[in-house]
Amino acid sequence: MAQSGRKTERLCINWERAFDLYLNAIACDNEVLWVQATSKLAKLSKHAPEDLLARTVPILVELLRRIPSTDLSPSIQEAAAQCLKSVACQGEGRLAVLIGESGAIPSILSLLTHSDGSLRRALLKCLRNIVTFAADNRVIVATHGGLQIILNLLNTCSDDLKRYLLEILSALALLREVRRTILISGGVGFLVESARCGSMVSRYRAAQAIGLLGLVKRARRTLVDSGIFSVLLELVQVGDTSTKLVAANALGMISSHVDYIRPLANAGAIPLYAELLQGTEPMGKEIAEDVFCILALVEENAVAIVEHLVRILRGDNVEAKAASADVLWDLAAYKHLPSVVRDSGAIPVLVQLLEDQNTDVREKVSGAIAQLSYNEADRAALTNSGAIPRLVDMLQDESEEMRDNAAEALVNFSEDPSLGDRISDVLNSPSFQNMQERLTQIRASDAHLASSLRHMSFEQLTVDPALI
Repeated sequence: MAQSGRKTERLCINWERAFDLYLNAIACDNEVLWVQATSKLAKLSKHAPEDLLARTVPILVELLRRIPSTDLSPSIQEAAAQCLKSVACQGEGRLAVLIGESGAIPSILSLLTHSDGSLRRALLKCLRNIVTFAADNRVIVATHGGLQIILNLLNTCSDDLKRYLLEILSALALLREVRRTILISGGVGFLVESARCGSMVSRYRAAQAIGLLGLVKRARRTLVDSGIFSVLLELVQVGDTSTKLVAANALGMISSHVDYIRPLANAGAIPLYAELLQGTEPMGKEIAEDVFCILALVEENAVAIVEHLVRILRGDNVEAKAASADVLWDLAAYKHLPSVVRDSGAIPVLVQLLEDQNTDVREKVSGAIAQLSYNEADRAALTNSGAIPRLVDMLQDESEEMRDNAAEALVNFSEDPSLGDRISDVLNSPSFQNMQERLTQIRASDAHLASSLRHMSFEQLTVDPALI
């Protein structure tokens, strides 16, 4: 463990001598001395060498198991729990692992069920640190019935202890079997509450666990009924970067069911995901793009989303413009949104961005325009905005993707009787001809597949692959 530099030098402690003194104090038949020495050890633990602290762990675990012979406050069990709590924070998780391996966890769980007051508080703080700094300890807690103890205490404890219980729960919930038990036992509300309050580290864990739980179809309704949208949207607003991403991704998991698309949008999700799209994190942009594509399944949501996208396209954030064009590329293919992109005023902006200095922006914009070109009304709007000459010029671009996107759009223009004569100059272009041939093959393949499916019987469509 790294020493704390100047602070350690000022203490001028001979740690080996201090450890011998602690052993001598514990060897005495004096409970008051035990408590005093152990309490002092807890205060000095953040400065002590890791190897010395490791030697104290079995002693502290033994003290934790001692039944007090007096009414001291704090008791030796409480002092040992407080010291183990402090030790668990040191050594970058190694000491927490050692505490778990020493058999401390079953003792802590047993004491929790029979304790109250300051001892219960010390035990909960100790258990929280043990499961926070060492993932292996979560398994030990779960296998010794710790989850049920925590859930039972959550149902009966006072508010001043609830935070520690919720932080323990958020750590345990990263285990798949724990999440399953939480769902079955009706503890989802507590998991949602753990994402609402406590330290940001704990809320991050809870959001992560909720996202994983959201993959289970029958869990989504319970999560939504427990108010998960407002909780996770708050984390998207106030969390640190990692927490924002985890919460935003969890919302995407839950909203993947059609019943929850409108409620999430109504809770104010769209502006927050627009902010995420404009952020600096590439993962945040990917999450925002995916969630926008889900939310846009409802037309009224699509209208609001496209308004944000057009605003971003008019701005100066290059990465955000590329991401926005990418979303529009996807939305342009939605059959239930025939006019949303066109009515938003996006098309003139997209056409102008075909001349943007950034290659990624031009590639995404050209893809969106290629997709829009499949719709007759959008082709007219693109033509009126001056798309054709820009697309013709793009056939000479160094980027193969841009050449393909431009050729795809121009092939669609060429098949429009009202526009074909405007691109007669490019009919002999290799890029145009190659794309025209590829599209012809794709359409023939699609037609053949559709015809084959029409002639297949129900029995053929549902045959067990193992029998083929």
